[in-house]
Amino acid sequence: MPAATAALAAPHPVRRWSTDAAAPAQRLDYWVGAICEGFLEMAATSGCGTAFHSSLESAPCGPVAVNRVRGSAQDVFRTGAAIARSRENFYYLLCKADSAWSAAQEQQAARLLPGDLVLVDSRRRYEFHFTHSADTVSLQLHPAWVEGWLADAQAALGRRIDGQSGWGAALSAFARQLTPEFAAAPPLPARLLTDQLGALMALAFEQGTAAPSGASSLRERVESTLRERHAEAGLTASDVAAAVGVSERTLHRALAGSGHTFAQQLMACRMESAARLLADPRFDRLTVAEIGRRVGLADASHFVRSCRARLGGTPAELRRRR
Repeated sequence: MPAATAALAAPHPVRRWSTDAAAPAQRLDYWVGAICEGFLEMAATSGCGTAFHSSLESAPCGPVAVNRVRGSAQDVFRTGAAIARSRENFYYLLCKADSAWSAAQEQQAARLLPGDLVLVDSRRRYEFHFTHSADTVSLQLHPAWVEGWLADAQAALGRRIDGQSGWGAALSAFARQLTPEFAAAPPLPARLLTDQLGALMALAFEQGTAAPSGASSLRERVESTLRERHAEAGLTASDVAAAVGVSERTLHRALAGSGHTFAQQLMACRMESAARLLADPRFDRLTVAEIGRRVGLADASHFVRSCRARLGGTPAELRRRR
């Protein structure tokens, strides 16, 4: 079985915790115990009394764990004592779409509107104040992975990233699609999805910084390499960066100068190739699945959805229209 196919065929289980397992008067205590066991050692308080309820769902996706929290208004604290007891530490990228909330990492505080994002580091104290609900997507990120994407991850901590404009809007939309169910059975290899997340984080957190010198020439080399190699299933930004002799971060910053991400450019090449194959009667003997494989999309249903979204019709419809 090809590696890309194997990655799609081995779903991870979604782990779940819920205060429904406890009596109303004990739910907050149960919740604190549950998040300490299954998430990260923290303290939580709430003024909801016996009406308090919360749940946590989590699933891994490569170097990222996708966590979805739902529940009552609450205040969450990561203390120095909790940090000292922790065996593992991570960065967390949080996005909450339904209501405003606030976050603070040591001396940096942010008031966050629906859709905004914030990055925190569990090696340092932080606090979250969910005044209306705790419904949040929280992406758990390995430190080495984050620090490979962000030039100065520590400078990004506790800063509000506007989820309504620029690359922050793209990052917010992508992050909110990463549900635990999606992570447990992703339609694409996890590496492609986490590369896209890393690229969008770099673009959102470093928005406004200068593009690397020679970016125009580098973009041309990247685009040329994509035209040559787009048919490789599971092709990643790391593969292309190595081929053109730059770091992944440099590659992503160069593409950002033209307003694109690696994933967008790769898909554009694949769809351009698919359009040519579907328009040529000589390839009518090929099935839709085979054409998808020839342009690098091993999952036939994903290929059909991509054609509909980007070419304006399913492969069968595009053949009939020529």
